[in-house]
Formats: sequence, C-alpha cells, structure tokens
Amino acid sequence: MKRFLAVALLAPLVGAVPVRAADTSRGSPEAGYKADDTGRNVRDREDATKTPGDQSNDETDLRITREIRKAVVDDGSLSTNAHNVKIITVDRVVTLRGPVNDANEKASIAAKARKVEGVKKVEDHLEITKR
Repeated sequence: MKRFLAVALLAPLVGAVPVRAADTSRGSPEAGYKADDTGRNVRDREDATKTPGDQSNDETDLRITREIRKAVVDDGSLSTNAHNVKIITVDRVVTLRGPVNDANEKASIAAKARKVEGVKKVEDHLEITKR
C-alpha cells in the first residue's frame, strides 16, 4: 500500500522534469562534421551503391572482409571514424565506404585491403571529413 501511494504521489512529478532533446544539427564538436547523414543515406539507396547489406555470404568474401576489418581495427594510429568504415566484399571485389579523418587514413585502409590474399580489386569510396 505504501509503495502504491508513493508511486501515485510521484507520478505527476515525472512529467514535470524538463528533458532536453539532443541537438543533432551541429554534430559532435569532436567529430568535426554534422551528424545529419540524410544526403549520404539518399545517395546510398541507389542500386549501384554497395552497402553492408550487399556483403556476399561466400566464404572467401567473408574471410576477405574479416581480415581487412581486423587489420583496420588493430591499427591504433587510425581514428574512430577509420575504424568504423564499411567494408563490403562481393566476388572478391572490396568496396570501402565511409568517413576518414585525412588522406593518410584513406590510403592506409585501401593499402590494407589490397594486401589481403584473394582480393581482385578495391573500390575506394572513403570520404575525407573536414576538421
């Protein structure tokens, strides 16, 4: 009974607590770019644009993607952006997508992808973000 009374008395106060909505228009100051990816998302709906959903389930393609991801994540000199790039492999052709901080990261990731055994081609669509 006491619990019910406490809940009944506190319930109206829960709605009175101001909640500040997250402002995504400015993006994260640490990231240096806007959080709104609407333009990118519209572009990525095109059939010609590879997205993670296009990743092949072929064992060789999965191995290639796994090895590239491991090489990227194990490289402590790369930014969080670089660690989170999309790696999609279909018929041994690797597509790299997403933001990186600079040209060195872009080149480093593409080089790691080219080194993996079995890769026929690397399509580098990594984007350098402005800081």
